[in-house]
Amino acid sequence: MTSVTTAVPAREPGPEPERGPERGPDREPGREPGHGPGRAPLPHRLRRAARRYGPVLAVYGGLKLAGFAVFMWLLDSAGDFRDRHPRFGGGAHVWDVLATWDGWWYQQIAAHGYHPALEPVPGATGLITLEGNSAAFFPLYPAAMRLTSEVTGLGLYGAGMLVSVLASFAAVLGIHAVTTRLVDRRAGLAAAGLWAVWPGSGVEWAVYSDSLYVALAAWACHAMLTRRWLTAGLLTYTAGLNRPTAVALIAGLAVAALLALYRRQDGVARPLTALLVAPLGLLGYLAWVGHEMGDWGGYFALQRGAWAHTFDYGRHTVDVFANVPVGHTDYLSAWPFADLIGVGVVLLAVLLLPLLIRRRPPAALVVYTVVTLVLVLGSQQIFANVSRYLLPAFPLFVPLAAALRRLSLPLQLTLLGLAALASGSYAGYALFELGVP
Repeated sequence: MTSVTTAVPAREPGPEPERGPERGPDREPGREPGHGPGRAPLPHRLRRAARRYGPVLAVYGGLKLAGFAVFMWLLDSAGDFRDRHPRFGGGAHVWDVLATWDGWWYQQIAAHGYHPALEPVPGATGLITLEGNSAAFFPLYPAAMRLTSEVTGLGLYGAGMLVSVLASFAAVLGIHAVTTRLVDRRAGLAAAGLWAVWPGSGVEWAVYSDSLYVALAAWACHAMLTRRWLTAGLLTYTAGLNRPTAVALIAGLAVAALLALYRRQDGVARPLTALLVAPLGLLGYLAWVGHEMGDWGGYFALQRGAWAHTFDYGRHTVDVFANVPVGHTDYLSAWPFADLIGVGVVLLAVLLLPLLIRRRPPAALVVYTVVTLVLVLGSQQIFANVSRYLLPAFPLFVPLAAALRRLSLPLQLTLLGLAALASGSYAGYALFELGVP
């Protein structure tokens, strides 16, 4: 017998019936795209897409380009990269810095694949007891680099940059879509600008996996909000092949799917399938690394022994907060200027979280954001990177974006433009040259 759910039209659920003053005025009137008796001709749909998404891409691209230019100018003016090893922030040209540190590892994986192992450092007795190994870096981004290189003929550096830049635009469209759904389109545009100038945004256009992860996470969150379960499950599965912090995304999807099952909104099959598929990417990679190393906890042993990264329930974060405000550097991996920026970012995030919750967003989005914060602040790692690790916590932009939307567009762009120019220093130079990204 046909169930009740099959009688519901295929149209995705819209926003809540009640509309506050911040909903609706900036939305286009009429039917949603793709609905109605027939689809519009392709040229009309392309023009409509350009009107809808062109400003988002233009604002983000313009702000990023301004900050990127300042970053490159600062690197060239200081010239310190010329005296550094090409693996550790150096190179023959100023742009080579963008493929150092983690970028060097990603290029090695794309070129030579993985060789998982737990190799002790002879005679080591401190925090670092194991040799660094490529298995600490998840496979999706280097696989995308390798594929892009083979398709386009670019070298691995160029392929990595192309993947990151394109992924950053996909990410900003996802951030815009989520914020538009929660507030409105003007707030979505402001959120796009905020992600361009956020501290840590220097890795968005570099040979790093962050932009690809945020693109997957943003669109997975959007799929959860619109109850596109299979899409959400597949995107979360894919994100789990890119970064271990996909745990936060899996937790958010689990909450959304369980609530849907409890409320009997979309039947059983689709939410349950998403729930089962979502963690397989992350678990599959960890299991493969453990099998290859002969130690099922091999990935975590490698992170702890080779990079001193471990979940310490926030002890390292507390240690940094006890030292930085008084000018001390008696803590692990101290990079004073970059750490000071990190402290400011954490304080901002702690302030924005209750403002986000006050807006009563869907539970899945709150869980995703809170778990991301817990994973970042509860871990022992290079604290200077906290601004980079919090890039996926884009729902925190919603309260700021809702406030910025009340300003005139020229004033918004002026403020964001000034922040973009400054970001060349605090989001680029401080991260790559005054710290270790």
